[in-house]
Amino acid sequence: MAESGKTQRRSKVRCAIYTRKSTDEGLEQAFNSLDAQREACAAFIQSQRHEGWCVLPGLYDDGGYSGGSLERPALKRLLADIEAGQIDVVVVYKVDRLTRALSDFAKLVDIFDCRGVSFVSITQQFNTTTSMGRLTLNVLLSFAQFEREVIGERVRDKIAASKKKGMWMGGMPPLGYDVKERKLVVNDAEARTVGDIYRRYLALKSVRVLADDLAAAGIRSKRRVRPDGTEYGGQKLSRGALYLMLQNQIYRGEITHKGHSYSGDHPTIIERPLWDEVQAVLAANRIERTTGAGTRHPSLLTGLLFDDKGDRLTPTYSTKKGTRYRYYVSTGLVTGAKTGCSNSMRLPAGNLEGLVIDRLRAFLDDPTALLDALTNELHSGIGRTELIKRSRQLAEELQTKAPTVVKTLLIRLLCHVNIKPDCIEINLSRHRLAAMLVGQAVDQTMQDLEVKCHAHDIVTLAVPARLKRVGREMRMLVDTADHHTTANSSLLRIIARAHHVQTCLIQNTELTVHDIARTERVSAAYIYTLLRLPWLAPDITTAIVNGRQPQNLNAMTLMRRASRLPASWAEQRKLFGFR
Repeated sequence: MAESGKTQRRSKVRCAIYTRKSTDEGLEQAFNSLDAQREACAAFIQSQRHEGWCVLPGLYDDGGYSGGSLERPALKRLLADIEAGQIDVVVVYKVDRLTRALSDFAKLVDIFDCRGVSFVSITQQFNTTTSMGRLTLNVLLSFAQFEREVIGERVRDKIAASKKKGMWMGGMPPLGYDVKERKLVVNDAEARTVGDIYRRYLALKSVRVLADDLAAAGIRSKRRVRPDGTEYGGQKLSRGALYLMLQNQIYRGEITHKGHSYSGDHPTIIERPLWDEVQAVLAANRIERTTGAGTRHPSLLTGLLFDDKGDRLTPTYSTKKGTRYRYYVSTGLVTGAKTGCSNSMRLPAGNLEGLVIDRLRAFLDDPTALLDALTNELHSGIGRTELIKRSRQLAEELQTKAPTVVKTLLIRLLCHVNIKPDCIEINLSRHRLAAMLVGQAVDQTMQDLEVKCHAHDIVTLAVPARLKRVGREMRMLVDTADHHTTANSSLLRIIARAHHVQTCLIQNTELTVHDIARTERVSAAYIYTLLRLPWLAPDITTAIVNGRQPQNLNAMTLMRRASRLPASWAEQRKLFGFR
């Protein structure tokens, strides 16, 4: 009896019925397509009752889900139950109800095989345990995938053809329009709001200011109603939404498709003159953002600077006691995605920009190097003397012009700056440089920077430099004996403060160090350390004033080492890293 009961338990086969329909049309009916599939599958399982097959009570119905993806709730529940060992056979009406993609089917078969689960399609008899059965199944799935792709192509072709005729092909209507009988019609109240937004932008010329102005005026986004009757929308208009609105060609009475625009069959809200003026302001602002025009402290190498892995470095800054310190940092340090990463960089912006500009000027001032680089690019008949003269004028502009102008010149040269472990590598476009020197027009937008130059079109300049770890970051140390650097404002401020405190104590004999510490809101120990700095070797002070101090000598290092300042000038030079 025990052996008979064991055989009976083994013969029980737990069957799960899976049904699917691509659209939700008709699912509200009392007996729909899912019910028909389930009924047919249940009848087939009943016919296999002699083999021990039985229907599990759980329902795995995906109504309104495409077979081109595995992102279906009922299918996920089915797979979870298979992983839990609760299912022996999966039964479907047709194989394409389970999936229409061969790649997805391969994943499902792997899951079924791992758990010993069989797969049955009641209208397409095959056995997946044999090679012929798998071949038959793959053929059927190939046709199912082909059918899905053909249907997709037909839908895309119909949408493209309809949009070329200016027809509205669905979606959320923008502010200013409603949809009636599958066509866009003007909502008069919202249309007046759209026109007002365009005119306000034309007056303010700033999307950020426009967003604040609209928020203060109580102008909100379009209110919409979901199919279940709930309302949503009516929020403050963000800058992103305003940018899209100000460039939405639907307001011009046009329909767009894949970068092309066609005359639409809906009314126009924004007339051509107003539209053109707004687009002109948007374009001008886009160029200003690229070049940094209007920025108090523009970063010359924004979008042009990369590390040795090819990742872009981002400009940033910090402010201390009213002074702004600019840097170029690895993107991971800005986003926090790579905190503590061994190759993260944080480079002083002013020093780095000075090195790049100085190297470019040295190249443009060197006739031999310039002519060697442009030998094959000059076909306009311009004389060498004139070429050298224009090159030196360009070098002068890099030194004397405003930062925004300098940045525009770098963009026009397609300048890419790469930070290597032992040098700064500056790559220029050879034909762009030649075109500028012979007076040809050159695009000054950032779009061309995304285009990689051919190897023969690149002029490479190098500045010897090295990276050194300081804390958790990498900083660039440059041999200042060969390159000019600007004075460090923090060092100058400390030196000046030390001499000021010394002068105060000399002029007022009743004044004490503690009195000054209370006035300056610092500790007396800090003032005592500060008073050692006037006794620095004269050549050390002169080097700091002229910006010729060692690269790793900063304000913090100076104060820390000044606490043990030796009397010997030679020992001081050694302490602070002077040669």
